[in-house]
Amino acid sequence: MQPNKSMPLNNSVQSNNVIQSISPVDSKYHQADEKKADENNLSASDNSILDNSTARMPMLKPALLLFIALALILGLCYPLLMTGVAQVTMADKANGSLVEHNGSLVGSALIGQRFDQPEYLWTRPSAAGDGYDAAQSSGSNLGPLNPELVTGVDAQVQRLKAADPQNTAPIPLDLVTMSGSGLDPHISPAAAEWQVSRVARIRGISAEQVQTAIDEHTEARQFNLFGEPRVNVLAVNLALDEMAVVK
Repeated sequence: MQPNKSMPLNNSVQSNNVIQSISPVDSKYHQADEKKADENNLSASDNSILDNSTARMPMLKPALLLFIALALILGLCYPLLMTGVAQVTMADKANGSLVEHNGSLVGSALIGQRFDQPEYLWTRPSAAGDGYDAAQSSGSNLGPLNPELVTGVDAQVQRLKAADPQNTAPIPLDLVTMSGSGLDPHISPAAAEWQVSRVARIRGISAEQVQTAIDEHTEARQFNLFGEPRVNVLAVNLALDEMAVVK
């Protein structure tokens, strides 16, 4: 008699049928558990966001108060305080170092202006606009190898020689070159002295008188350390006008 081999096969089929019949139920419960877990995670996340928002709310009020306080202190009180201190301690400088002559405003000690008349000291060439335009402060920005720079310097040299052909002394460099700002109110003492003979001859006064005016308005180095001695052109020219009438 041969062994019955159909029994294990039947048992296996029955087992598979049982598993198949149970699996959908288990899967349904498993999905429900996952859904519930997701809902719990979302709820916890929402609670965390709400907690963070709640924690930040108390910080908003002091932040706004600090902003308002700093705006008032730094945007209003501090500028007013500094303006008041400047007006009390250095009113002339705080107001632009303005220069008045015979009751009229003639310029500023800090901003140069063009002088072309031969009876006055001349300032440096200027690239600010059409020349000494305070609204367009600028240098020429020409490099040392730029032919326009050479042409401009040569034109200035010829202009100075034509104004004083008797003067054969070397022309100081600052009389033929432009400053970085185009608004420099000063020239070097050497540049002022080079013009003494022309100014004296045109005005009909002695060279010593012109030199005295230059010396009186020559500013020394700051703290005797920084910068170079310099002559304020506007101040010298005003002094010359007070000294004698041009012929």
